[in-house]
Amino acid sequence: MNRPLGTLVVRILAVVALLEAGWLLYPTVRFRLLALEETPAARGRRVAAQLGCFGCHGPAGTGGTRNPGSEEGTVPAFTERTQMMYVKTGDDLREYVLDGAPRRKREDPDYRAKMEAAALRMPAYRDAVTARELDDLVAYLRAASGQILPEQALAARGSELASELTCFACHGPLGAGGLPNPRSFKGYVPAFWGADFDDLVRDDAELRTWIAKGEIPRIAEHPIGGRFVRQQTIKMPAYGRFLPDPDIDALVAYVRWIRAGDWRPLAR
Repeated sequence: MNRPLGTLVVRILAVVALLEAGWLLYPTVRFRLLALEETPAARGRRVAAQLGCFGCHGPAGTGGTRNPGSEEGTVPAFTERTQMMYVKTGDDLREYVLDGAPRRKREDPDYRAKMEAAALRMPAYRDAVTARELDDLVAYLRAASGQILPEQALAARGSELASELTCFACHGPLGAGGLPNPRSFKGYVPAFWGADFDDLVRDDAELRTWIAKGEIPRIAEHPIGGRFVRQQTIKMPAYGRFLPDPDIDALVAYVRWIRAGDWRPLAR
């Protein structure tokens, strides 16, 4: 009698140990098995952090770092359309990253004099970045610039609202995604750009519900999906309590414009 009982207890303990090990290892298993999505701009944000860009250009490139001796008094931001004062194309950005400034500026004596008068100067990263890192960095800088805007009126209104609501603080510049979200299904806030979006949003009705309610029944009521919706650290806000229907329509139009991707050549 005792031997079968002892064997059963051992088996139960073994199963419990396996379940516990699986639970502890789940994030690692998930990382290896799931298709974790990354956009160029999300990778570029990491490159910018690794290169120390935010030390001078401010948190997430929002500017504000003092620069005595410069005309502006601070290091310029990447965001809020500040880039338009310094760069005209993606090639200009590439030269800023690689050589500290475009050649046309480096050959201008007045420009050189202004740079030499400033305490902080743009470094040259030509020997510090790969070709792919440079492309990703440019994609991030363009996405964060605030210069890529829709022409259609409803989507343009949605762009204004997304900025006011700081949607991109979680979803990444221009919805590029990649920000960590502990205890979520894939470990990050999804992008508007790729396959993650298609898994989460099947049509405009679901997109509208995500914005208004912060969740959709198809996932929130799913036995596995609902668990992750409830336990994830960063949860989608429910804006239906604060926005009239036309504003939600505008946000839907803007997210759809981003998702369509017609603007992508502008981010290169």
